[in-house]
Amino acid sequence: MANKNLLKALGPGILFASTCIGVSHLVQSTRAGAVYGFDLIWIILLANLFKYPFFEYASRYANATGTSIIDGYDRLGRWVLLLYGFITLGTMFFVTSAVGVVTSGFMDNLLGISVYFKSKGFEHPEIITPILLFGVCFGILASGKYKVLDILIKVVGSILLISTLIAFTKSLIAGGIQPYDGFVPPDLSDLTTPEGIGHLGFIIALMGWMPTALDLSAWNSLWTVARMKQTGYRPKLKETLFDFNFGYIISALLAICFVTLGANLLYGSPEELSGSSAGFAAQVVEMFTSAMGDWSKWIIGIAAFCIMFGTAIAVMDGYARSSERILEIIFLEGKKQNLDDRKREYVISIFILSVVSFVLMYFLYFDPSLESKSGFKSIVDLATSTSFVVAPVIAILNLKLVQKKYIGEGFTPPLWKKIISYFGIVFLTGFSIFYFVN
Repeated sequence: MANKNLLKALGPGILFASTCIGVSHLVQSTRAGAVYGFDLIWIILLANLFKYPFFEYASRYANATGTSIIDGYDRLGRWVLLLYGFITLGTMFFVTSAVGVVTSGFMDNLLGISVYFKSKGFEHPEIITPILLFGVCFGILASGKYKVLDILIKVVGSILLISTLIAFTKSLIAGGIQPYDGFVPPDLSDLTTPEGIGHLGFIIALMGWMPTALDLSAWNSLWTVARMKQTGYRPKLKETLFDFNFGYIISALLAICFVTLGANLLYGSPEELSGSSAGFAAQVVEMFTSAMGDWSKWIIGIAAFCIMFGTAIAVMDGYARSSERILEIIFLEGKKQNLDDRKREYVISIFILSVVSFVLMYFLYFDPSLESKSGFKSIVDLATSTSFVVAPVIAILNLKLVQKKYIGEGFTPPLWKKIISYFGIVFLTGFSIFYFVN
């Protein structure tokens, strides 16, 4: 009976892990290893450690109250909810655009969509893939077919997990590649020099989504509440936290695996990381193939795309749910809504998010009139850096909401988690100030 109840609680943690494994792992962790070797692995470990309590608190709050932590922000004061709404509005389109660019790259690498349309004489075939991507994502979410996709993502996610562990093990056995003659490792000894500030920018971007943006912690609580409604079961606190911890630990371990793959297979190589998302996707697939063998190319290509596709779906769903809940609290407090009204609001949110994110993506990355483009990595770094600088605010709010006053006796976190929380707030705030000063 206990196992059946635990299965009813499982789900939000796996969704969380799927969201994390996307950009922060396939892109940022791989870049960290490819460019810096193992020099930034401590940053990844600290980011996972110091962000952990604040993500956990969102799941804890949902279990204790049966409501999302967004409702908790309103309990702290309407101005707090409005602040969170402003943060969400200020980041959601950049984040969705960044995820869209990366997912489009893996989609194009797998299916060759832009190559096909180029052969048909299209002047700008590269924009076809993101149009198809956002259209399919909108259709899946608007039709409520995400449950089927969720099962598929869990299957291919398992394939990618097993493949990553195999490639990771083989790369450890083989060791790192021999650096080319004249290779000069990046100098991280002084982050205040012009060169060092460039490195600092990437470090902040790396931490921004490691394992993911901290303002996305609200999604954990939304998914937890949705899971309760779906199953009709109110899980015990330990069951909800087991689900979350399971996903979080897998995410943290995979981040280390991707850094190791980048360090052992790309660091010191004369080949630079591609500035196009499709080119980078091809390099990631090739990285796995070189470790596992040519037989794995299609398996990795499909699994990597499906994981990124799942991330894109989860990001759009999470932002739509959070936006919908914010607007409900502000404008419809105390009013009953039928399912059709809620569905309509959700679909409208998805539509607006898709259109605005595509337009933003186009002007930042695909616009042919741009004279100078630094590649898709600049969009990713912009989105991830923005997420990092707002992280201290979310951390403080989440810590405040797990006090006994808000969640009751028996649900407050243990002392060791609170201690990590205080260190985490100092860590996040300190790096943000250092980043702004420089």
